[in-house]
Amino acid sequence: MPASGVRLARTPDVDGIAEVNVRSWRQRFTGLLPDPVLDAMDTRDLAMVWASGILNPPTPGHQLLVAIDGADVVGYAAVGPCQDPDADAGTGELLALEVDPDRQREGHGSRLLAAAVDHARAGGADSIVVWCPVSDEIRRAFLQSAGWEPDSAYRDLAVGVDPATEPALVREVRLVVGV
Repeated sequence: MPASGVRLARTPDVDGIAEVNVRSWRQRFTGLLPDPVLDAMDTRDLAMVWASGILNPPTPGHQLLVAIDGADVVGYAAVGPCQDPDADAGTGELLALEVDPDRQREGHGSRLLAAAVDHARAGGADSIVVWCPVSDEIRRAFLQSAGWEPDSAYRDLAVGVDPATEPALVREVRLVVGV
């Protein structure tokens, strides 16, 4: 097994993916998402969701990739066809990209991003989009340094866990890159 690299995710990876998911979201979204949303994240539940995605992807074009260091999962990326109403068949989407907060700035994010673009291109995409919270300047700067640019689209996501309370709105901008 290589010291570090990127490969397709396998079901034994789901616990590591879920741990990265929770740790990275709690670090990245504190102050942006309501605390109850972040507190409700459960690694066991997320591991089951990720396992389902590996075993039964929504389409053949969906791929889940992991960044590994030895036997440890240190990050993940998901890519698939874009479902935006204005997307054509040649548009892919980077659906997720997370690196464990303790393992950032080691090249794992760049390797995951490159592998996700390669998978989308191999699947017939000629461009890829990603949605990024407006307030996530670090992520946006990372993506823009890799050639992604805003395309003027935006959306507001309602986020919450309690139907009795008003959800928080998170504004996202769409970035695009040609492949």
